[in-house]
Amino acid sequence: MMPLSMAKPGETVTIKKIGGKPEVRQHMAELGFVVDEKVTVVSEAGGSLILQVKDSRIALGRDMAGKIMF
Repeated sequence: MMPLSMAKPGETVTIKKIGGKPEVRQHMAELGFVVDEKVTVVSEAGGSLILQVKDSRIALGRDMAGKIMF
C-alpha cells in the first residue's frame, strides 16, 4: 500500500485503508473518503492535493493525504 500523497495528478486510485485517530477517520468518512471508494487526483496546489471523491472536489493537505492508503 502507498499513501494518497504519492499519487500523481490524473491518477485514480481505490482507498484500501484510512489511518489516524477515530475522530480523524470519522471526519474523512463524512467527506466521502471510505474504504473501496475511488479517488481521482485532480491536481497539486501549494502542498495540497485537489481530489475528486464521488461528485465533490476536496483539497487535502499532504499530511492528511498521507493517512489515506491505496
